[in-house]
Amino acid sequence: MLRRLFGLALVAIAFPCTAAAAPVAVLGPGDRVVVRNDPFLEAVPLTPGPTLAAGPIVRGTRSVTSAVTSPTRPARPAGVARAPRPAPRTAAGELTRLYRTRAVNRADYRRYRTILQSAINAAGRLSGTRAAELSSVLGNVHAIAATGLMTASRLPALFLTLDANRRWWTTGSLLSSGDRVEFADSQLVWEYYPGQGIELQQLGSFGKADGMFVAGDYRDLRTLLGELIPLAVRRAGGLVWEYYFYFDGGDPPWTSAMSQGTALEALSRGFRALHDPSYLAIGRRAIPVFTASPPSGVRVRTAVGSRYLQYSFAPGVSIINAFLQSLIGLYDFAHVSHDAAAGALFRAGDAEARAELPSFDTGAWSLYERGLEDSLDYHKLVTGFVHELCDRTHASVYCTTARHFDSDLTTPPVLRMLTHRTRRGLATTIRFGLSKASHVGIVILRGTQILFETSADFSYGVNAFAIPASGDTGDYTIRLAATDLAGNFSRIIGALSVS
Repeated sequence: MLRRLFGLALVAIAFPCTAAAAPVAVLGPGDRVVVRNDPFLEAVPLTPGPTLAAGPIVRGTRSVTSAVTSPTRPARPAGVARAPRPAPRTAAGELTRLYRTRAVNRADYRRYRTILQSAINAAGRLSGTRAAELSSVLGNVHAIAATGLMTASRLPALFLTLDANRRWWTTGSLLSSGDRVEFADSQLVWEYYPGQGIELQQLGSFGKADGMFVAGDYRDLRTLLGELIPLAVRRAGGLVWEYYFYFDGGDPPWTSAMSQGTALEALSRGFRALHDPSYLAIGRRAIPVFTASPPSGVRVRTAVGSRYLQYSFAPGVSIINAFLQSLIGLYDFAHVSHDAAAGALFRAGDAEARAELPSFDTGAWSLYERGLEDSLDYHKLVTGFVHELCDRTHASVYCTTARHFDSDLTTPPVLRMLTHRTRRGLATTIRFGLSKASHVGIVILRGTQILFETSADFSYGVNAFAIPASGDTGDYTIRLAATDLAGNFSRIIGALSVS
């Protein structure tokens, strides 16, 4: 459930629509926050916050370093000399190491040290939510350093995130979960995750770039791609855009085939709009993550091809909307660049997606994961992706599924009453079958008298209402009514015999 909520995995603004602008809190000149509509973002945000129990988020930088670097050890036998323990790695210490090994030049080293110290100083002056959020981002940076993952290529994204949080929490407004944030001097998209500050939305930012292409705003497209490209890191033999917060059992840094696929799509569109071959060169360097297995890469080989993962830390999870969007990115890049590797990766994923997709169609609605229905927003999202693949490949499985999902938006739910008898004096359940996620109400009548009524949300399949015991034998009327996520309504009337 948490993965679906995140993806209401990470599915942040994958296909922006210029007709539906989204509200964004923008920190501008004079440290004023103005809420405005960004015409390149979806009106409905699809990325709620991660679970705070998913990773070792400890308030304060000292606690994080301690928690990561001081595991429980067995008692030292008497008479055995204590071996010297290595000093724990810290963000400042790792910066110094990278500078001394010439992985970072003097100017960047000084700039990163200034950002780090400024954030530490600001966290010490703040209080309440502001202090907690900035401290948590500092904690994430220290945890990445403590585990030896603070590499030179990660410094731009890590310290941009840290400085953005210092700026926001010292001068910006308090935020609600899922609020999107921008800065007046940047096109990047950020999102607020309570307990982890504002985090760079790589997928949302590349989705915004796609929106700029659709709108013909090529100047801002160049600017945004110019900000995003330097934030790619070396991983899995190529360039990858990562995430730097804890989520659902995944420790940072992690990545996603969905954000990487959207990056390929945006780079393809950047080349088409601006005729700059450097975008294709960057795209080719972004391909290898699709060839590598998790946790470094996102490819899981299957009997018929390959599946590309929403989360690099969750190889057993198949989220169909993310998989399909990654294929769209690979297809578009291969088509524009004529890159053989991208084409081969698309074909491997396409074979698997064609095999998998029917199992995500319940006959009445779409599934997010197997057994878990989509929300209305996700149903519309995956329907759009399936249409995209139908248009590109003309494969019958995509085109047929797209028609099914379109029809689901206007087809009422189907109810079947499954309980028809019960015993007097016994509490019982009224079981019923439901074709799709709906809000279902029940009314029990004896003649014209209403004896019991209630309602609740249910998923597809067999469900039940618990009802109190009946004191009288005889026949009762049961009315069931359902309204699905798209507002379609149906009802049935049945009989319950009490003996």
